[in-house]
Amino acid sequence: MDKNEIPLLDEIKMQTDVIIPIMRILRKELGKEKAAALISDALRPYIRSVYHKIGERKSGTPFEKWEKVWDDIRPRIGDNVEREFIINDETSRDYNVKRCRFAEFFKELGDPELGMIMMCDFDYYIAEIGDPVVKLTRTQTIMEGAEHCDFCYRFNKQT
Repeated sequence: MDKNEIPLLDEIKMQTDVIIPIMRILRKELGKEKAAALISDALRPYIRSVYHKIGERKSGTPFEKWEKVWDDIRPRIGDNVEREFIINDETSRDYNVKRCRFAEFFKELGDPELGMIMMCDFDYYIAEIGDPVVKLTRTQTIMEGAEHCDFCYRFNKQT
């Protein structure tokens, strides 16, 4: 089975099966804060590089590459994220995520901070693929305890 055929939530669950025991040992030996910093320092650059490599394999303008990466990822996300669009036009794409099964999973694990690293941050890494055309602003996430995630993309296609 090709990795791209695995639902993203299932992939994340497999990854946490490995990461959580490591985190527990690190927390026990180093304390929660230092362990979190080590995991963050290890995972964030790796996850960022994964999405940037996907973007590098796409052709087109920065905006087209950004769209193509999302076209690849959305089917793997499936119905695990429920979005409500506010604006979706040539200059903006604003929507709220009303339900996120990724956040539910990480909250059940008792580790939403890990969820931020493994899931929420990648939205910004994918937006970087569209730079300087695509800019993302998000002020809150369900993972952090908010009622919804607010995504505000701005497109400057003249760049």
